[in-house]
Amino acid sequence: MNRFPQQCIHWIAASMLLLAAALSPAWSQGARYTSVPASADGIGKRYMGREIAGVMGWQGAAWLERAEREQEERTDLLLAALALKPGMVIADIGAGTGYLSRRMAAATGPGGKVLAVDVQPEMVRMLERLARQPGLNNIVPSLAGEDDVKLPAASVDLAIMVDVYHELAFPYEVLTSIVTALKQDGRLVFVEYRAEDPRVPIKALHKMSEAQVRREAEVHPLVWERTVTTLPWQHMIVFRKAR
Repeated sequence: MNRFPQQCIHWIAASMLLLAAALSPAWSQGARYTSVPASADGIGKRYMGREIAGVMGWQGAAWLERAEREQEERTDLLLAALALKPGMVIADIGAGTGYLSRRMAAATGPGGKVLAVDVQPEMVRMLERLARQPGLNNIVPSLAGEDDVKLPAASVDLAIMVDVYHELAFPYEVLTSIVTALKQDGRLVFVEYRAEDPRVPIKALHKMSEAQVRREAEVHPLVWERTVTTLPWQHMIVFRKAR
């Protein structure tokens, strides 16, 4: 007669341990991401049906500054579509060498800021040297974490990731931190090479379809606004922070 209550106590205790594990970050990340054999360009980790691509290291910085980039990507069209205004606070997530940061800095003017964020310390040091150049002191470099952009809440008018999102090791967590950093009605812009177009000469894991970007973004409080298709190789997918 005394064994049944004791068994119940053990069962309840075990259930509580399972519940605590289910609520822990490790359990949540395990359910969110799955491990697969790593492909040549991937990290062996899948999220929402795609393998996450490996990060281009700081050693490849010269590719970001290649002479052909303006023609291949038409950054002038990208900037026009962003419709930046003086005084805006912009977060350039995965800023790298600051190729886009320095162009946006001119558009926001001395009253604005470009928060140039990168996860690689070597890139951040390059950004710090860039920010010391005349006319670029409104660029504010900072080091992000692998799962957190580490920007103040409700501080950013517009956040942009150019050919960055597909390489994030923790895309869900990073997007969560970006959404937190956005002001009410702030915008988040993904610029990714078009996976729908086989003529775009980029490796498959370093391209994303519009449908995949929308699928991953819309699990967050983000509302799709528009997709710009005027760039030669990329699409620009714009979301607004939901109220």
